[in-house]
Amino acid sequence: MKVILVQEVKKLGKKGDIIEVSEGYARNYLLPHKLAVAATDANVNAFKQQKEAEARRQQRQLDEARLLASQLAKLSVKVAVKTGEGGKLFGSVTGKDIADALAAQHGLEIDKRKIELKEAIKALGTYPVTIRVHPEVSCQIQVQVTAQ
Repeated sequence: MKVILVQEVKKLGKKGDIIEVSEGYARNYLLPHKLAVAATDANVNAFKQQKEAEARRQQRQLDEARLLASQLAKLSVKVAVKTGEGGKLFGSVTGKDIADALAAQHGLEIDKRKIELKEAIKALGTYPVTIRVHPEVSCQIQVQVTAQ
């Protein structure tokens, strides 16, 4: 019996795969547990349309991420921090500080978890910081750390 998997089934296939299984396995396990649906013409067409819609949505997100990355690459951010003797910082500049500065200076809301710091920023100066906009798209901005 041919079925279309509704979700990933271990050792069987991924969501949307059309596979051939024994009739008993399909009737007694896959269909009652809502892991698969029968591969009728209507169901096959519906899953094809869902896959196409998902592909279009992912492509649109990728295009938006590339546009945002090109805008971010042109920006630089100033972060003012308290300093002690010799220009040493009290603490360090974190991803949250950079995200707050981006929101305040440029009006861009970037999640602090998407900001990647190779090492902690613990001194005044200008540092390159990577922002992962999308799993496939990242860009670098310049962060200028100044005394308050």
